[in-house]
Amino acid sequence: MAPTDDNNNIHMLQDIDRAHHLHPFTDPQALKTAPPFVVESAEGCMIQGQGMSLLDAMAGLGCVNIGYGRTEMAQTAAKAMEELSFYHSFAAITHPAAAKLADKLAALAPGNLNKVFFANSGSEANETALKLIQYYWLRKGKPNKTIILSRDFSYHGSTLATSALNGLTAMHEPFGIKTKGHVEHVMSPFWYRFGGDMTEEAFAEHAAKAIEDKILEIGPGRIAAFVGEPIQGTLGAIMPPKGYWPKVAEICRKYDVLLLVDEVVTGMGRTGNWFAQETYGFEADLMSLAKGLSSGYQPISALMLSDSFAEVVEAESAVLQHGFTTSGHPVAAAVALKNIEILERENLIGRIKSEIGPYFKQALETLLDHPLVGEVRVEGLIAAVELTKNKVTREQYPYEWGVCQHVANAALMQRLIVRPAGNVLVMCPPFTISSSEIDQLVNGLSSALDQTYAALQNV
Repeated sequence: MAPTDDNNNIHMLQDIDRAHHLHPFTDPQALKTAPPFVVESAEGCMIQGQGMSLLDAMAGLGCVNIGYGRTEMAQTAAKAMEELSFYHSFAAITHPAAAKLADKLAALAPGNLNKVFFANSGSEANETALKLIQYYWLRKGKPNKTIILSRDFSYHGSTLATSALNGLTAMHEPFGIKTKGHVEHVMSPFWYRFGGDMTEEAFAEHAAKAIEDKILEIGPGRIAAFVGEPIQGTLGAIMPPKGYWPKVAEICRKYDVLLLVDEVVTGMGRTGNWFAQETYGFEADLMSLAKGLSSGYQPISALMLSDSFAEVVEAESAVLQHGFTTSGHPVAAAVALKNIEILERENLIGRIKSEIGPYFKQALETLLDHPLVGEVRVEGLIAAVELTKNKVTREQYPYEWGVCQHVANAALMQRLIVRPAGNVLVMCPPFTISSSEIDQLVNGLSSALDQTYAALQNV
């Protein structure tokens, strides 16, 4: 049978993409042997491409909170573009969408996070935070407070500075990024891997104390800030043990260390509250947001500053020498406002707490009986399935075996998208996911685990 015009078109797109498109987080050599997958459309929790319909249990990259294909989002973008396609926010200029979005975020945010700086990605929001933290301590007359504390298994972006924050040497070494003297890493509160025989509460104390010990080792007078994701999403959906975050916040206050919380993944409702700070009971000095701020419909991010932090930044007359051409872009800001309106109108965050979140947790925990599964972690609509070689000792499979990638590939054959991260399968589906789609997710994942386990018996 001759190929259809559609097939010819797909092949053409793949060819020109391979010739000209340098893909992020992709092995360029792999694209020489296998073409890129072409995603053509999406609706709800499903994406369509190359004649297939796939359940996206990752909401893109943990972005599409309200689900794909919302007509009113497209209408909002079109109307905003017709009214004001672009204007900058430099030199005391604003527009209605940016002003209203800043006001809305200040109303929603926990604690006294009332000032907003707009950027275009989580990386840019965290980069902004790093610059403003240095600005803050210089203005406070403490120029030696320059070192940032981060954690193993952390992910905070891919710019030069934010890459240094990441607890992943694979993002440092290829680019020659040096962290010593700028960033110091401490242990992750990863109970399954490092908790041993400790209770959750005891491990929370142990992991928080590691931060205090590092502050004392270096000297509080040199530590500018501690940065952390409430849930370490990208590298394994690592859930904090009970009581960890209030202890961390207390340590930061004790030693005059700023607390930057990266809510790029968890912010805007994923844990069943607007922000994970509410879920875990603590308050930060700065908070970065992105992904769910517009549900990925437009590139936009925000850094929120506490009143006390903003007072120092704004205390003296001086031009803030920082910004991006498209900070607070009028179309992106309008789309973000519409996204928040939908989240509120449809009570999608409340649904996570009272209905779909508990169902998601209960359904995934049925996988605990599988011989490959060591732990299932769920908070709201973010989850991890931890693979193990030995359920008793928690021994991991060697990363080079690619066991987790094998499961993810087998899941793809079940028309299911999950994300492999070392020996962890990560999921964070759209908030609109139905119970039947969760059943489809778990059934597909169960089948993929079965296939992988059977293959391992022959190794």
